[in-house]
Amino acid sequence: MTFDKFHEECGVAGVYGDKDAANLVYLSLYSLQHRGQEGAGICSTDRHNFYLHKSLGLVADIFSNSILKDLKGDIAIGHNRYSTTGANNLSNTQPIFAEINKGKIALVHNGNIVNASQIKKELVDSGSIFMSTTDSEIIIHLIAKNNKKSLIDAIIDSLSILKGAFSLIFMTESSMIGVRDPMGVRPLVLGKIRGGYILASETVALDLVEAEFIREVEPGELVIIDDDGIKSLKPFEKVEPKPCIFEYIYFARPDSMIFGKYVYDIRKEFGKRLAIENPVDADIVIPVPDSGVVATLGYSEISKIPYEHGLIRNHYVGRTFIEPSQSIRHFGVKIKLNPVPSIIRGKRVVVVDDSIVRGTTSRKIVKMLREAGAKEVHMRISSPPTKFPCFYGIDTPTRKELIASTHTIDEIKKYITADSLGYLSLKGMYECVKNLPFCDACFTGNYPTMYGDGESDNKL
Repeated sequence: MTFDKFHEECGVAGVYGDKDAANLVYLSLYSLQHRGQEGAGICSTDRHNFYLHKSLGLVADIFSNSILKDLKGDIAIGHNRYSTTGANNLSNTQPIFAEINKGKIALVHNGNIVNASQIKKELVDSGSIFMSTTDSEIIIHLIAKNNKKSLIDAIIDSLSILKGAFSLIFMTESSMIGVRDPMGVRPLVLGKIRGGYILASETVALDLVEAEFIREVEPGELVIIDDDGIKSLKPFEKVEPKPCIFEYIYFARPDSMIFGKYVYDIRKEFGKRLAIENPVDADIVIPVPDSGVVATLGYSEISKIPYEHGLIRNHYVGRTFIEPSQSIRHFGVKIKLNPVPSIIRGKRVVVVDDSIVRGTTSRKIVKMLREAGAKEVHMRISSPPTKFPCFYGIDTPTRKELIASTHTIDEIKKYITADSLGYLSLKGMYECVKNLPFCDACFTGNYPTMYGDGESDNKL
């Protein structure tokens, strides 16, 4: 069953200078599970040997006490994978480890290198042998082939070639290095943990392990953490930051602080603004859980329409299961969401969700609510219409599969069979984030980089 959402990208975490480094990384990955559920891995070092364990599945199923005990040392990095490039198989699961001419190195990557195909062809032509189909492996090859003597210089030189998004954590025998691409598309935060330091995709990872938040790694910043402390470099050409707006809309956990603001606060503002822009006479407002919950609170607050939990989510659905015959209507959605007839029956219902991708899930939700007795169903979306795919680390459908790229709002309303449909405006969205610059390419098609072999993203 494919739930009709943009899929998460990846989660990364690293701990330096703590004897329980691997266990702390495991807990961090557990709190970042929402960013990727296809595979996970941890690599650690005792300053001499590297220890690696990775597998397909969820964090809690992959790691046991005995496995974590075998991940020795006081430095460790870890990764939750959702496959944005490369098939979902073990060879594509991270961390990636290699022994190169500059020593042993491991890395984890959140993001997507948009000129990866071009770089990989050049590397293969010059003799490189690839063990995976993920774009992250390209980074290791570039560093290995770089003629700079210093590993840090080789990393900087190699990353300067890349176009796209990368939040990276490297691990060597004696250091941990965190890097964010110059646009700062994906988040990366820095914290203090007991006698050492922690890097992670979101602050929720710091909360779980009781680390003290220091700050975000800045766009275009490289931080080196070793026994001398933290050293910060800004070696890349300065560009206007373009963090991903969808981190606020859907990807990040609402209790995280990223890009300088709490996700919860921004999502609630989206909901408030949505209510101002798209009012409707209704009896109750309900969220599509869990991603629509906070925006619905904002919508209810402004509209004065009572908030109810009219759809209940099953949180214990695995990624695979045996589907019954086609005789069970809406099975793909009902396995995750089920309406509460006593709340829905006879009511004019507003349903708030974060986005519409293909429209198939929204259509099934509307029909389920009508079958549960809803008198009217009004769909409200706490983001603008999604018209363009993402090339920066989110697994999105092609443009032709995105319903808003080929249909008007009225046509989408008819397709999902809602009584009305309203989206948050682009202007309203930006006012909620105080008009700061973001990557909004999924709404506007204005991609902040070139991709592929130099072809403009705007030509999609």
